[in-house]
Amino acid sequence: MNTVTAHLTHDLVVLDMAGTTVADGGLVEQAFSAAAERLGEDPATMIDYVRATMGESKISVFRHLLGGDETRARQANAAFEEAYGELVAAGLIAPIPGAAEAIAELKEDGRTVVLTTGFARVTQDAILDALGWRDLVALTLCPADAGGRGRPYPDMVLAALLRTGAVDDVRRIAVAGDTSYDMLSGVRSGAGIVAGVLTGAHGEAALSEHGADRVLASVAGLPALLRECEA
Repeated sequence: MNTVTAHLTHDLVVLDMAGTTVADGGLVEQAFSAAAERLGEDPATMIDYVRATMGESKISVFRHLLGGDETRARQANAAFEEAYGELVAAGLIAPIPGAAEAIAELKEDGRTVVLTTGFARVTQDAILDALGWRDLVALTLCPADAGGRGRPYPDMVLAALLRTGAVDDVRRIAVAGDTSYDMLSGVRSGAGIVAGVLTGAHGEAALSEHGADRVLASVAGLPALLRECEA
């Protein structure tokens, strides 16, 4: 954490979903594989890139994998969202242990919490419905809600600030996520605290390398971290 922000309260908290607050047990990779197969592509040639870019907008990933062919990328993205939605409907996701309680604790501390994702809105809504989380937080955002650019761009974090009006300074934002792209997005937004969690795609070394101020075992430790930083 930048020592300049030590005296500030972090009243806007922007949290990633899959891997950070939501445990999906590798469903992203399963859905990518299903989408590739539906388009006649070999998933084995794509999976390393998919793993490296966890957290990025899925349509952006497909644009890269399919050589910039926009039509094919959109077809692949639609197939991915359909496949992931089917897995969600089958009951294969659950909250990260302690995530809902951590969000409640953050809200009790007077903070505004926003959930973000690299998925399309239809998939994000399916996850929220499956978990009973529709009313859990003040705002949920997907890339389309922030001009279409997902992580590693800072757009969703900044959209959270603009839409909620919860803080008047980007240094009063805390960002938490499980991927390198979550960290980059937080750093590029100017957030005062960027925290990595070890419940998802990337390990401590990758999270720290891409800008994590602190790496936590899980998001359950975030309320205590914020209080510690503000003491």
